[in-house]
Amino acid sequence: MYQIDFKKPIHIHFMGIGGISMSGLAEILLQEGFTVSGSDIRSSDMTEKLSSMGAKILMGQVAENITDDIDLVVYTAAIHPENEEYKAAVSKGIPLMKRATLLGQMMHNYKNAVAVSGTHGKTTTTSMLSHILLAGDTDPTITVGGILDIIDGNIRVGHSNVFVTEACEYTNSFLEFFPKISVILNIEEDHMDFFHDIDEIRESFKKFAHRLPEDGLLVLNGEIDDISYIVDGLKAGYVTYGIDNDNFTYTAKNISYDSMGHGHFDLYKEGSFVDSLSLNVNGLHNINNALSAVAVADFLDLPMETVKAGLLTFSGAKRRFEYKGTCQGFTVIDDYAHHPTEISATLNACRNYPHEDLWCVFQPHTYTRTNAFLDDFAQALSKCDHVIITDIYAAREKDTGLVHAKDLAEKIKDFGTDVRYIKDFQEIEKFILKNCKKNDLLITMGAGNVDSIGNELVKK
Repeated sequence: MYQIDFKKPIHIHFMGIGGISMSGLAEILLQEGFTVSGSDIRSSDMTEKLSSMGAKILMGQVAENITDDIDLVVYTAAIHPENEEYKAAVSKGIPLMKRATLLGQMMHNYKNAVAVSGTHGKTTTTSMLSHILLAGDTDPTITVGGILDIIDGNIRVGHSNVFVTEACEYTNSFLEFFPKISVILNIEEDHMDFFHDIDEIRESFKKFAHRLPEDGLLVLNGEIDDISYIVDGLKAGYVTYGIDNDNFTYTAKNISYDSMGHGHFDLYKEGSFVDSLSLNVNGLHNINNALSAVAVADFLDLPMETVKAGLLTFSGAKRRFEYKGTCQGFTVIDDYAHHPTEISATLNACRNYPHEDLWCVFQPHTYTRTNAFLDDFAQALSKCDHVIITDIYAAREKDTGLVHAKDLAEKIKDFGTDVRYIKDFQEIEKFILKNCKKNDLLITMGAGNVDSIGNELVKK
């Protein structure tokens, strides 16, 4: 297998180069002097940008795209062995590498590579940390799973030894990574189409933690069940964080919220007061996320004034409690939450946000997740005054009749919550315009395309 060495650039071909993650990695390699080519099924802003930077972009995936001058072919999980380009690469004896493996290999080229993992909060925490690193003039390379305004996209190519990325547990892809600093925000059941149970998920996170070198650091949420299972035998050092608990290395005390629900807290380290910090985002879960970012910044010897400044400039990533605007006097927020814990955290954050009735338009994400957490989804969404459920967003799955969005609506009705199933987005918009009142709060929620409803309402 190739070891990606920035000092020895080669020709790398990306199958599916237009994806948000693949395009970001291609951009980094282009800036490091690599020859980059790639194919996709259609043109996009991302492929146009890469083309303007010098990448050779090919539309369609055919065997002729795989030329003899290619040294390495990178592919995603969406590419199958019967793909024409894949077969051509095998036939020519050209090495193939998964996207996650490439990202892990690239980490070797940075002294301080940071990987942010967890069932929830990866994008927000990576974004928070990015703001801190930029405030400290560390010139980091950043790859994040969402659009971040401060870097005008999902990728920033820096010229220092600092690299920060999200690390996803799905298909165990983060076990390909080689970070010096790892963050584990939480460990819960998810991706049950891949994992068998919570024990298998915990084992995966344990393996991820133990990939750290001896001079590395694990930043671990102290509220995770039985953390000794994770850290026993760990070569690297570790620190913990959490809310109002002096047993943790970093803790937040004296928490308060301003009129818009933004958090303020006193930071304590090992039981001693450090400073008072303010956030420009909502919710207790974001105070927890901030504590993990503080711990990483402390390990990198960034001054507290830099940490405070960075956190204050962060007002959220796209689709993370994102303010969209107003319509007929009610406020429209969009959030990516698609797991019961995420939904609960987001709706809890609404308690400190000014509103009268709370409305939620929820689009379930994947059939396996909806079926696995049907009762938990219903309980979380029952915190709203009014809920609209639309069809399940299939993503990578096919509808086998396992579960229907109507099943979730029926479960929510059992809690006495006003709920209805509406399939068509335009019908949802009409219903909202007729029934949502001035000073109400509407949240569109889910990992699919439900955000388009809020966008249309604000346009109106």
